[in-house]
Amino acid sequence: MGGRCLVIFDCDGVLVDSEVISNRVLASMLSDEGLPTTVAQARRDCQGLLLGEVLEHAEAKLGRRLPPGWLERYERERTEAFERELEPVRGARQAIERVTLAGMTKCVASQGKLEKTRLSLALTGLRDLFDDRALFSAHSVPRGKPHPDLFLFAAQTMGAQPAECAVVEDTPSGVTAAVSANMRAIGYAADSDEAALRLAGAEIIHSLDELPGVLGLD
Repeated sequence: MGGRCLVIFDCDGVLVDSEVISNRVLASMLSDEGLPTTVAQARRDCQGLLLGEVLEHAEAKLGRRLPPGWLERYERERTEAFERELEPVRGARQAIERVTLAGMTKCVASQGKLEKTRLSLALTGLRDLFDDRALFSAHSVPRGKPHPDLFLFAAQTMGAQPAECAVVEDTPSGVTAAVSANMRAIGYAADSDEAALRLAGAEIIHSLDELPGVLGLD
């Protein structure tokens, strides 16, 4: 891909190693409400969902509403866990710097709120690599992933055409969104379902060390 390429990174599970932490907190809180849930089950059922969708899914399985303020408490407990434990995905800084050195533009597009993305990048030492204008949230568009709205909004804001964009994602819903946006989808499968990513339309990498080569930078 040429120097005009925009590389769009998902945040959770691609740049920051947050999935186990988030889903551990979620599983514990759901179990406390009478819905026994393992970390694996929470990740299977809720990975890639907006927070409101997580709430709807949990209440549907419980057959009742969760207590008022439950979602806010989840966000608070997740943030506290992030502050104690969150680390960058191995090779994230090096991959981002290599993209920058090649003259490509870059941004982050996440299902999460902007404040969560900013915090996650700051806690993992990656915040300095992205301008404020290069951070995007599904909360800013009509529909989140698997719809293409978020990636199309990011590309338009960054001045790139969809055909010039490569999206790095670790969820089938994110890959589906990239494909629907007519963007190149790169599936990061280090800790995700490789078969599901392929089925959604992704090229596969197992380490961010592979990303420069896949982008033609080596």
